[in-house]
Amino acid sequence: MPLVDMPLERLYTYEGRNPRPADFDEFWDKSLAELDQLDPKVALKPYPFPSACAELYELTYTSTKGARIYAKFAKPKNVEGKKLPAVLKFHGLSGNSGSWESLMVYASQGYCMAVMDTRGQGGLSEDVGGYAGTTHTTPFTRGLDGAPEGLVVRDTFLDTALLARIVMGFDFVDETRVAVFGGSQGGGLSVACAALVPEIKLCAPLYPYLSDYKRVWEMDLAKSAYDGIKYYFRYFDPMHEREDEIFEKLGYIDIQNLAPRIRAKVMMGTGLMDTICPPSTQFAMYNKLTCEKSVVIYPDYGHEGISVHSDKTFEFIAENL
Repeated sequence: MPLVDMPLERLYTYEGRNPRPADFDEFWDKSLAELDQLDPKVALKPYPFPSACAELYELTYTSTKGARIYAKFAKPKNVEGKKLPAVLKFHGLSGNSGSWESLMVYASQGYCMAVMDTRGQGGLSEDVGGYAGTTHTTPFTRGLDGAPEGLVVRDTFLDTALLARIVMGFDFVDETRVAVFGGSQGGGLSVACAALVPEIKLCAPLYPYLSDYKRVWEMDLAKSAYDGIKYYFRYFDPMHEREDEIFEKLGYIDIQNLAPRIRAKVMMGTGLMDTICPPSTQFAMYNKLTCEKSVVIYPDYGHEGISVHSDKTFEFIAENL
């Protein structure tokens, strides 16, 4: 088998390279307590779309630092009086919540569905700024020169958790039957969401991003989605005098460190030829899961569309939700 990373047997035992801050759990407990104090000012605005199976809405809410977050939301029609399962989807890096018709697949099967625009990327969620240091390239470098509370990815993780809380709080949603999924950045956000809202039942990340930053750098793959690592060192620490400090701060927003919090049933998909989010970085997260879990391996696929995996995700949700 061709290799771009470790042999498969080593992937199943790899524990990650990026350091975990000593106060990691305290940091996230404090961040969640901050979320508890927010008034999200939830608004649902009907969206005119010719669907026979669902009512469509623009869902907006106020998250950390006062940012107004946008999501598309679908509620199945003709289900009054029923508690419905729900799925949350998160998009890939630089993208957005996608088309309205894409929500119909799950809505037609009786699921509520929400798809969030990530702040500062290709959708309608607000980017309120105010980050210390560079705002160029990849999102995890935004706020890297300030306190970890100022990292934009920390706020994005909290945006996902707040969305889950909001959807689970709707009187027509069964809060015990909620799933999260997405690919790449969406996979990483799915993991973060399930970790921060442990009541979530299912999590299906595909080649998750935002994991094991130091491993990516050591593999000389700090390019494309992880370009910010090399960019930051070249322009702001060219002699690596703060290397340990930088990777430790990234540890606050490293999904492998959040993984032990997850109680959901997890199905991860990964392509062994992935040079964007190397398989070892994904397994660093996967191997720290203490919940029921499985992984679907695609030996000849990289970081690309895997159509069969869309079916597997649907089947995973349908069979378990």
